[in-house]
Amino acid sequence: MMRFLPVNLDAVLVELDDLPQTLALLASLQADPIDGIEEMVPAARTLLVRYRPAKLSRAALLERIGARSLTAPVERTGTLIEIPVDYTGEDLDEVAQMLGMSRDEVIRRHTGSEYTVAFTGFAPGFAYLSGGDSGLNVPRRATPRTRIPAGAVGLAGPFSGVYPQASPGGWQIIGVTAVPMWDLGREVPALLQPGFRVRFIDMAGRPAWPSPAMARQPAAASIAVDPHGAALEIRSTGLQALFQDTGRHGQTGQGVSASGAVDQGALRAANRLVGNTSDEACVEIVYGGFQFVCRGEAVVAFTGADAPIVVTTVGGTSRSAPAYHAIALSDGDSLVLGTPRAGIRSYLAARGGFTIAPVLGSCSTDTLARVGPAPIAAGDVLPVRSVVRGAIVGLHEQPPADLPTMEQTVTLDVVMGPRTDWFTPEAVALLSSQVWKVTPQSNRVGLRLAGEQPLTRANAAELPSEGTALGALQVPPSGQPLLFMADHPLTGGYPVIGSVASYHLDLAGQVPIGASLRFNPIHPFGTP
Repeated sequence: MMRFLPVNLDAVLVELDDLPQTLALLASLQADPIDGIEEMVPAARTLLVRYRPAKLSRAALLERIGARSLTAPVERTGTLIEIPVDYTGEDLDEVAQMLGMSRDEVIRRHTGSEYTVAFTGFAPGFAYLSGGDSGLNVPRRATPRTRIPAGAVGLAGPFSGVYPQASPGGWQIIGVTAVPMWDLGREVPALLQPGFRVRFIDMAGRPAWPSPAMARQPAAASIAVDPHGAALEIRSTGLQALFQDTGRHGQTGQGVSASGAVDQGALRAANRLVGNTSDEACVEIVYGGFQFVCRGEAVVAFTGADAPIVVTTVGGTSRSAPAYHAIALSDGDSLVLGTPRAGIRSYLAARGGFTIAPVLGSCSTDTLARVGPAPIAAGDVLPVRSVVRGAIVGLHEQPPADLPTMEQTVTLDVVMGPRTDWFTPEAVALLSSQVWKVTPQSNRVGLRLAGEQPLTRANAAELPSEGTALGALQVPPSGQPLLFMADHPLTGGYPVIGSVASYHLDLAGQVPIGASLRFNPIHPFGTP
């Protein structure tokens, strides 16, 4: 049986009875795609579907998904991955006690079954393995650890999994492996792909192997300057400066979310101003403080936050330059981007685009997944590609009129769901009636919010991991929401009470730390 739950104006969550139904629906949609579906994220009992409303109406989407069969068996691939494990995990004794078994019996059962990669999520290369011994069903830890090492082998509910890199986590750790789950040096970085078969091997009494390796990062892009092009020599980056484009789409099968610019409209506008395609990589700058010297002649543009721009020539003459206009720079000119008066994120585009190597098809830096180019640092030289004579440069763009400041309360429209009914009626009302403060712990992963009264749950059950969307308001046990931004995890285990409407996501990305937010539900919770 399918239940359709609202996620956003361009996404729905399909809830099913169990994992086999979820995988059957996914297999059906992959074998016979519905034109207009952009992305699918399978999980334990749900399938998150993001679609293009201009191509496919929601009513048509639900009708066509609802007609799919859930009974077809899902074929596994012939690929078998064997993973050697040192069963010395810090939770092994506790797991054995919970299950009324000896340590040896837990190990025997874990190595005695063949698993299947059901889906990926949580982190790049993190695979949820199903089909093991049904007796090894244990809950997540009541209090997640702040750090679990790379290679840790764990149990959570009916699933087994291996942490691809050091990260926080709540799984019960029973062992460790040296086999890298995620390696950007491989053609396909994720070792475990949906449908692969997996078997664990007990390494007790066998030769030792090196300690688990962290995922390898891509080599830094060459900084060789094109003799016919220009380059920007970075003097200061401010709080953070990253390469970002429109995102890393199509990688959910490896557990990688899209990432990309937090303010997509500003990114596209910056590129239009300098004559680039709208998806070219720009530099995303947080809270200004960015300085560079131009080597050669270049045309640049800044969009996003309302921040002062000062250009100084080699001779020492300074002038103010406007945002949302193309700025011509000569060899030796220096430019300073000051502290924003409104908004927090600025986007720097250069005519021709920056010479930067893409990773998995995108130049975006995903700060949570640690995928993409390294953060820009003082002393870096950013080469700019040469431009064919005659490329069109935009005259100007209209800056947004609603850039937020700390002095105002920003109102964001919200689509209620998919787990609104997991909260008390009082909590649902409180979401929109209360003012929420953006805390200093906020970043590209999410805005951490604080309200005088926390949101209380009506359903205290453990939510199986399910897909999460950009803009989701996930509520952890503290009752203080986290608004997921560009680098949010692909799946999550806490209920989402609602999501910021897609047309307000760029605005949310410009909200300063310390600002106040209100949420405005645009319709009551219910079926899409």
